[in-house]
Amino acid sequence: MTGTPRDGDAAGRHLPVLLQRCVDLLAPALQEPGATLVDCTLGMGGHTEAVLEQVPTARVVGIDRDPEAIALASQRLARFGDRFVAVHAVYDEIEDVVADQGLENVQGVLMDLGVSSLQLDEVHRGFSYAHDAPLDMRMDPTTGPTAADVLNTYDEAALVRILREYGEERFAPRVARAIVRRREQRPWERSAELVDVVRSAIPAATRQTGGNPAKRTFQALRIEVNGELAVLERAVPAAVAVLAVGGRIVVESYHSLEDRLVKRELNRGATSSAPPDLPVEPETHRPYLRLLTRGAEEADPAELERNARSTSVRLRAAERLRPTPEHVLRELAARARAPRRGTGPRAATTSAPVPSSSHRSQEARP
Repeated sequence: MTGTPRDGDAAGRHLPVLLQRCVDLLAPALQEPGATLVDCTLGMGGHTEAVLEQVPTARVVGIDRDPEAIALASQRLARFGDRFVAVHAVYDEIEDVVADQGLENVQGVLMDLGVSSLQLDEVHRGFSYAHDAPLDMRMDPTTGPTAADVLNTYDEAALVRILREYGEERFAPRVARAIVRRREQRPWERSAELVDVVRSAIPAATRQTGGNPAKRTFQALRIEVNGELAVLERAVPAAVAVLAVGGRIVVESYHSLEDRLVKRELNRGATSSAPPDLPVEPETHRPYLRLLTRGAEEADPAELERNARSTSVRLRAAERLRPTPEHVLRELAARARAPRRGTGPRAATTSAPVPSSSHRSQEARP
């Protein structure tokens, strides 16, 4: 994969989820000239394009780990000149990316999580259970282990864990056992083979509803290969850290595991950290975020009819009220240093290795 666009019409290939709602939530924080939004999941640039069109004072730094997405979005957004810059990085590197742009903080952060339309629609990437393809599933196809590597090297217990935790697969032990038995005959290579094995491992009575029975296994593998939850767990606090007072963060999640992490981090900032029995709340313990949504917002009927991929979206947003208190920063730093439970042969981490800061490279705008 070279990152060269296969089709220059990025706008025609992707309909962003909750597009106008995201712009409306972010726009109040982007009214000053030079106000900066970091689009942490640039994809094909749909959300960024809408912000640049509707908020003429804003500029956008777009992050994506997928070189093909960077190329397509850069082509699409070239007309905005220096109001847009693309950076090839994983979005938990947001603090370094912002510093590399010569900024101390930004006024907006947007995260549209999960697999992108580009990745789903490019059959050769192996993300979709609907088409036969090599079992790759890497969002950045230039680095890291593939889904086939996971299937061929993880022991049965590790496979059970990722299927259960990341795919919420109730038949995880049966599916993992079938995966191991199959690889004893020949290595895993193709997605259609995996679909067949998963289907045969799940009881027929439960296959009648809920769509393709392989979808949960594919979700679990994709999350594991790309370290999605570990990246998200680091990225949300980092995004809040670079947000200026008055700045806003908007996050779109597509399954409960993502939404749970986002909810936890935003609620942490929107809740007093003072002990409940104190007669007066100390200033340092007051909330530093204000929630902008009541719970998680879902797509309305019009959005669902217009865009099938909005079915599972959960949107949360918050505004920074003041700097993060020192005791909260210490708590977050301690959590970041804590050892993580391992998976499969990688005992030191819960996820596939992600590129270090040396991997980042600012892409030249066309």
